[in-house]
Amino acid sequence: MREREERFHVETNVSDDAVCVRVVGVIDIATVAAFRAALWAAPARTELRVDLSEVRLLSAAGVRTLVAARLWVRSQGGDLVLVDPPPVVERVLRATGLRRVIPVVGSTPQRVLAGV
Repeated sequence: MREREERFHVETNVSDDAVCVRVVGVIDIATVAAFRAALWAAPARTELRVDLSEVRLLSAAGVRTLVAARLWVRSQGGDLVLVDPPPVVERVLRATGLRRVIPVVGSTPQRVLAGV
């Protein structure tokens, strides 16, 4: 259990207009439930940003979760944005076509990360 905790965790920061969910580690079958729970627990805002800058692997389970999250956020009137994916994650986003469906930006504004 300790190994899993060291390789994966999620932090959520909330501002007036956006929520930033920062993911660290590997998103795979062992961690996708925690990832999904963090996304669904995020308070409603006009934008849900998923900071992928510290994700080392994004499995098919993670891709399915992002697709479901996009649909859920859009049904609530918001937008899902992926932030700063590293090259290994960027390749998955391109190969699956997800990059064409969900906006990807280069970096998270400091005010969102700070939760101001």
